[in-house]
Amino acid sequence: MTTNRNVILAIDEGTSGTRAAVVTADGQVSCLKYEPLQIDSPRPGVVEQDANLILEKTIAVCRATLAHAAAEQLNVVALGIATQRATAVLWDTRTGRALVPAMVWQDTRHAGELNQLAETWDRTLIERVGRPAGVRSPYLWAVHHLQTTPAVILANRERRLAFGTIDTWLLWHLSTERVCVTTPTNATSASAYLLDEHRYCLDWIDALGFPQTLLPELRQDADEFGRTHADVLGIDAPILACAGDQLAGAVGLGCLDRGQSMCVHGTGSFVDMLVGTQVPRATETSHDGTLTMTARRQHDVSHYSLETFVPTTGSALNWICEKLHWFDNPTQISALAATVDSSRGVTFLPALTGLRVPQLQPNARASLSGISIATTQAEIAYAILEGIAHSVALCIDANQAIADVTASELVVGGGLSGSDTLLQIQADLSGMPVRRMYESDRASLRGAAFLAGSSGLLWDSLQDARTTTVTDAVFEPTANSAAREKRRASWHARVAAELAHANAFDNGCGD
Repeated sequence: MTTNRNVILAIDEGTSGTRAAVVTADGQVSCLKYEPLQIDSPRPGVVEQDANLILEKTIAVCRATLAHAAAEQLNVVALGIATQRATAVLWDTRTGRALVPAMVWQDTRHAGELNQLAETWDRTLIERVGRPAGVRSPYLWAVHHLQTTPAVILANRERRLAFGTIDTWLLWHLSTERVCVTTPTNATSASAYLLDEHRYCLDWIDALGFPQTLLPELRQDADEFGRTHADVLGIDAPILACAGDQLAGAVGLGCLDRGQSMCVHGTGSFVDMLVGTQVPRATETSHDGTLTMTARRQHDVSHYSLETFVPTTGSALNWICEKLHWFDNPTQISALAATVDSSRGVTFLPALTGLRVPQLQPNARASLSGISIATTQAEIAYAILEGIAHSVALCIDANQAIADVTASELVVGGGLSGSDTLLQIQADLSGMPVRRMYESDRASLRGAAFLAGSSGLLWDSLQDARTTTVTDAVFEPTANSAAREKRRASWHARVAAELAHANAFDNGCGD
C-alpha cells in the first residue's frame, strides 16, 4: 500500500448530528457519512440527548465511511475525534450503557444553584479556570443524579459508575484502553480545569460535592489513546487525537497563530480569538460571557483562545423550519434573504436558551419584532440572518475587550458559513473582512485529522498540515461606518430591552 493512499479516519460528533470521513495528506475530506441527532427539551432550561444513541450513530457513520474507504482502496492509519464539549454522561461500566439522558452543554437547569456559589467562587474561577461559575456544570448535574437517581446510586455503590463528557464516553467505547480520559479542549468547557497547570481545580470540584474518584484522567488533545476495538469499528488503528469540536474546527481552518479570529457556525456560533501560549488574565470586570479556552495542547504545550458564543443559531434555524414551519429549510432562508437588501426594521433575537452577550442572562428569550402588515417573508428571512450576524459581532467585541492583540479578519466555518448573504451581513456589521475557507463545513473533521497526523504520520507539523487549506471566498465590508453604527445601535437597544425584561423577571417583577 503506497503512502499516498494513507488516510486518517475523523469523527465529528456534534450536537445536531454525527459525521465521519477520511482525510488525505492533501487535506481533502472524503467518504463522508452523516446521521442526525435529536435534542430534547422537556422543560425550559433542560436540554438532553440520548448518549446511547449518540454512540450507536457514531459507530454507524464510522462503519459506513470505512466501507466506502475500503472500496476506494484507502488505508486508514489513525483515528482523530472531535466532539461537542460540555455535554455530560453517566454510564454503567458493566453494561456500557448510559444510565440517564445526557446533559447537553446548552442546559441551564442548575443556573440558580451556581449563581448562589458565584459570589464566593467567581474571582478564583475567572482567574484560574478562565470562566465564572456560569449557568451549567456537568459535575453539579452528576451530583444531583448521585443523590436522587436509584440506578446511578447503585452503580456508584458497586463501583461500576463512569462519568465524563462526550469525548470520555466515545473514547471509553472505541479504545482498547477502556479508561475514562478527557482532553484540555473538552475539560476547559466543563469549567473545572486549571488552564496553566493542566490539572483539575479540586477545591471547586469539592465545593460542588462531586467525588474526585469519578474524574476522568487528563490527557493532551494530540495524544495516544490506545487502539480502536476491531470488533466495534472493524479496524485496528491508533487513536491519536481527541479535541472539542470548536477548537478542532480552528485547527482545520488553519487558525493556529496569535491574533487570528474565527467563527464556526454549528448548533451555536462560536467565536474564538487565538492569544498564544500565555493565559490572558481576565478579571471580574471582564465581559462575563467571554471565556478563556485551551485552544489545543500538543507536545506538552498549551495554546489559548478567548471564546464567546451564541448558543442557538443553527439550531434556531432548524427550530424555525421544523417546529414553526415558516420556511422549508435553512437554505430557503438564505435564498429569500438574498432577494432584499434589509429587514425594513424587523428584528430577530436568537436567544432560544438565553443570552450570553452582552450579559449572561439565561432567562432572556428569543423574539421576532418590528413586524407590520407590509412585512414580507423575505424580510423576515433577512432579519433572521441579521440577528445571527449581530450576535456574532457582539462576540467579536467581547473578545477584543480582553485580548491585547487586534484581529484583522474573521475566518469562518461550519454549516451556516455556506450562506453568502449571512457572511456579507457579517462583514458589514463587524467592519472586517470575512474569509470562508474551502469546505469550511468540514473544518472539525479536518482539524481532528490534522491533530492526529501532524507528528510525522501524514504531516510534519500542524503548520505543515495548514498549507493544505484553501480560501473559498472573502467578503469585504460594503457599509460605511455611519450606517454600521446605526444598525448596531438599533440592535443594542433591542437586546437591552430584552435584558431589562429578563432581569425584572429575576427580581420577581416579571409576569
